[in-house]
Amino acid sequence: MRTVVVVVLFGLGAFAVATGLVLQLHTHPFLAKLQHNIDNVSISEGEGVTAIVYPPGKLPELRHGLRLTATTHVEGDLAAPEVEPGGDITVWKRATLVKEEADDLVLSAEVRKICLDRRTGEAVAPCHGEFYETEQGKRMLPTGDELLHPGLNFVFPFDTERRDYSWYDTVLKAPASIQFDGEQLLQGLDVYRFVHTIPPTEIGKFEVPGEMVGLAEPSVDVTQYYGVTRTLLVEPTTGAVLSVREDIKQELRTATQAEGEGTYAFDGELRLTEASVTANVDEVKKNRPFLFVITTLPVILWIFGAVLVAGALVLLLRHRSGFLAAGLALVIGAALAGGITVGVTNASDPDSSLDLKNVVSSTNVDYGLR
Repeated sequence: MRTVVVVVLFGLGAFAVATGLVLQLHTHPFLAKLQHNIDNVSISEGEGVTAIVYPPGKLPELRHGLRLTATTHVEGDLAAPEVEPGGDITVWKRATLVKEEADDLVLSAEVRKICLDRRTGEAVAPCHGEFYETEQGKRMLPTGDELLHPGLNFVFPFDTERRDYSWYDTVLKAPASIQFDGEQLLQGLDVYRFVHTIPPTEIGKFEVPGEMVGLAEPSVDVTQYYGVTRTLLVEPTTGAVLSVREDIKQELRTATQAEGEGTYAFDGELRLTEASVTANVDEVKKNRPFLFVITTLPVILWIFGAVLVAGALVLLLRHRSGFLAAGLALVIGAALAGGITVGVTNASDPDSSLDLKNVVSSTNVDYGLR
């Protein structure tokens, strides 16, 4: 009877420890990847914003107290050659349209296509068809194997750390350091807060009507400066960005004006709406059972298995019989755990349900939203 107990304890212990190891070493890296078929729309809003607007058939004009809506659509490009089942690279397109609500005027628009490392979330190169566009028909393209959008762009890495990262800024067209700024609760989720502040930085020189900047001359040469304080709330296990707040300032200065003495071409805050934040949080909560399996369950199994094996080992050494049966139980338990867990993991691969051979590259992202 004691031998049976020892064999059962060894077998169950080995099964638990081996399952935990496979979940950590195989399942986590196999399944913790950005999805190819993302299709997400989010909305940011701003109140009391100062901005330049572009009425049809008229000169641009500066308006105050505007209500703005920025709609962003992120969509996976399943037709991209880099997209493969089980592959480490995915390709996402993102279109953002900023509109003034009262007269339904478009203030700005941008479209981007980027190849991303599915685990780190960082842009990678070379990337077929990568581009960045703010004026229709005028696309910014990479040269050779250069990174057009270096750093993080949409998400943080899986298992985000409490440290600084490099976040790409589309206005600067360059990455900037974004600092870990603490932890907080967001609708019941523990999240990391990341903040970066880009000081006023020169981004261009051009002519504007003198009346736009409060001068009598027909046209005036100005330098445009851009600065932003950007705050992101990130779910650390998945790296998903759940909330975004941006305090943006763009100032037009003449040659004789110092910081703050010019005319603000944009001055206001855009914040992801509560509905968009809630949708992001709900998506993470929906995946909690999956996250538990690949993060917390392995630790529980290791502890549980170690206790069983330790107990079996005490019984085995005390009675000094059943060594061969105990050894077989260890081997069989570990083998069963490995085979079952690997099989279930491979069958759970979300890429296996995608038809990547019969897709047509979407054009829905180009300056319009579904």
